[in-house]
Amino acid sequence: MKCAAIAAVFVLVVSSTSAAPAAEVAAEARWPGWRGPGGQGVASATGLPTEWSATKNVAWKTPIPGRGHSSPVVWGDRIFLTTAIEGEVVPGAKAVTHMDEGKEFVHPDAVGADRKHKFEVLAIDAKTGKILWEKVAFEGTPYDSAHRKASFASPTAVTDGERVYAFFGAEGLYAYDYEGKLAWKASLGGIAAMGVGYGTSPVLHKGLVIIQCDEDSGEKSFIVAFDARTGKEAWRTPRKVQVSWATPVVVQAGSRDELVTVGNEWLIAYDPATGKELWRAKGLESNAVPSPVAGKDLVILTSGYPAKKAIAIKPGGTGDVTGTDRILWTYDKGTAYVPSPILYGDFVYLVTDKGLITCLDAKTGAVKYEGGRPPVPATFMASPVALDGKILLASQDGDVFVIKAGPAHQVLGTNSLGEPISASPAIANGRLYIRGEKTLFAIGG
Repeated sequence: MKCAAIAAVFVLVVSSTSAAPAAEVAAEARWPGWRGPGGQGVASATGLPTEWSATKNVAWKTPIPGRGHSSPVVWGDRIFLTTAIEGEVVPGAKAVTHMDEGKEFVHPDAVGADRKHKFEVLAIDAKTGKILWEKVAFEGTPYDSAHRKASFASPTAVTDGERVYAFFGAEGLYAYDYEGKLAWKASLGGIAAMGVGYGTSPVLHKGLVIIQCDEDSGEKSFIVAFDARTGKEAWRTPRKVQVSWATPVVVQAGSRDELVTVGNEWLIAYDPATGKELWRAKGLESNAVPSPVAGKDLVILTSGYPAKKAIAIKPGGTGDVTGTDRILWTYDKGTAYVPSPILYGDFVYLVTDKGLITCLDAKTGAVKYEGGRPPVPATFMASPVALDGKILLASQDGDVFVIKAGPAHQVLGTNSLGEPISASPAIANGRLYIRGEKTLFAIGG
């Protein structure tokens, strides 16, 4: 891996004291993990305001300690969030040694390994914004550095309505119940991420917490599943894929489920129940940062640096499907280094790090429009979300652009919250939850 190819990852993202049982919470009140239901970034909500600011249409706003690019997750009247609080310098502390093409490599933007940190999990009342509890999962010096623009709390937590599961890379996976009691924790060993931090978020599927753990050259990469109730390792599968930051997605292919992963060398699907490889295709040959999207009997996988590439694959294959009719279409422009695409309705929307949108027919890859621009120049790390015929893009300048979904580009509005946004928004309870640099905002009634 070339040094320049690693510059990336700045990913990169309840009210009462007793939570309702999982079965009692409506689907509209759930945004359970990275990019919400199924990891797709799409909500069924309607009627949310299309105009807001730091004071207009804000139900509440809560200062959040520390720094984090992880997204809020929601289950009923409870929100969960992770954060990292930086402490003092620890003499002699340093990151794990990284090697690039046989030489020791230190990323020029790597920071933080020489300091003490607290990695925390917070529970917040979704109705009022009150912080209900704040738990320190890890305290000490981290195994690896993070990118100066990133955070040690970039992976988004996931919840099943009974527990919340938070991943902090080499510092472990932690399961808390809804009262903040630690149920279990698991070490995943020394996962090295070339000094720029972790981005992949845990995925919950049928009682398993699944994490893609790709590192440095890929010699020690693996994907692993833990029993959500006990924390016992259920399966672990080695994968020779160099460091990535994308989150896998579970898709249904006929009668079976497939866990689809993105990678530089290989795109691989596994049986989420056992970890057995089902199929693979030639990888994106670039940094795997954006997460895949799925629907309409296909899965779309993208990367944006050093090469721009989008690949649509029909799941359900066997063995190496490279060059077969399982590869439905490819597109070599318009993809992002960090933000993930979104599949909404009949179209997939690619968004660059500058907010330029390309709209493609999801089934065929036919271009509907290219280069749709935000109304003002901006940079983006947050991934888009969609609801009610609209796509929301949150910029690092603190603006959220409202884009009309469909085959013609139209900007419906611009809403500013007054502080940078790097985390992807969450939608639940008839509200939009947006994490700014210092504040969690609840937009809506």
